[in-house]
Amino acid sequence: MESTRRKWWLPFVWPNIAVAVVFLVPLLQRQFPSVRDFLRSLGLALVYANVISLFASVIIGALAKWRAWRRVPLIPVLIFCVLVLVPVGCLGVQALLSSLGIMPWGSFWGQYIWMMRICVPLAAVFGLGAFVHSSLQQRLELTEEKLRDKELAEERARKLAVEARLQSLEARIRPHFLFNTLNSISALIASDPARAEQIVGRLATLLRTSLDTSERSLISMREELNIVNSYVDIERARFGNKLRASIEVPGTLEEAKVPPMAVQSLVENAVKHGITPQPGGGDIRVAASAENGNLRIQVSDSGPGFDLAVVPPGHGLENLVERLHALFGDQGQLSAFRRDGQCVVEMVIPRV
Repeated sequence: MESTRRKWWLPFVWPNIAVAVVFLVPLLQRQFPSVRDFLRSLGLALVYANVISLFASVIIGALAKWRAWRRVPLIPVLIFCVLVLVPVGCLGVQALLSSLGIMPWGSFWGQYIWMMRICVPLAAVFGLGAFVHSSLQQRLELTEEKLRDKELAEERARKLAVEARLQSLEARIRPHFLFNTLNSISALIASDPARAEQIVGRLATLLRTSLDTSERSLISMREELNIVNSYVDIERARFGNKLRASIEVPGTLEEAKVPPMAVQSLVENAVKHGITPQPGGGDIRVAASAENGNLRIQVSDSGPGFDLAVVPPGHGLENLVERLHALFGDQGQLSAFRRDGQCVVEMVIPRV
């Protein structure tokens, strides 16, 4: 509502400013014989300015509804107003004042030409001022809109990241996950106490890291790989030699930034859908590379694969897709495909 009122009054601001400027100089120089002459001249000027502005606003408003007119740049619109609408508007005001007996018909054309010599230059000068003002205002509004969109996207990304970490934390403390992990620890206590202690440490690291990264939208690849290693080591205690995993990430990419739990979610998906269903287990490979300013992370497994397009709502990968879009827009992508008998899930994000 406030924006509508501002746009309604804006066409009348510049003409009245023009009248004020035109009358200010002769007023200060006392060029008017009397107060009555000053008020009469000021009144006529205001009538001309506001009636012409109203006429121009109605015409421009009507033309604005025409789709082709909306694509016309502002400069041609300004020229049209100065060379067409102002003369026509002056003619209408002159006829109105003469009809009301305020101005004599005998001096109609002489008065009209005299007013045109004043109105056209003023319309050009102050129309240009209105054009500059409108352009700056549009740029400001566009900048503010972009900032709002960016803030909303960042806030949405933070919320999605928190949700992902909470979901991951819930996954860590699901009864069957804890049961399997504790069962593995219990079995190792007698035969391999050091390994049992190591698994307890891995579990603590996994839970602690999930909470420690809750306030950050991006973490280093090194931190993310610590999470991945902890998760894989815990699952390896359960699967034994059936789970074979390798990580091939160059040292130059250890400080590259990734969303927290993003690679871990891909590895968890590979374990759940690629390794668990196979009696003989399988292989998981995590690889990362950088090219053309992007970070490319691939998690492959020897499972049957899946179609990313039919991932059910609430799935961890669906949440990851939303997080990537919120953080990076179209530059964040997740895809799944088969290559050399392997199921590959690939995440591509800008390298930061």
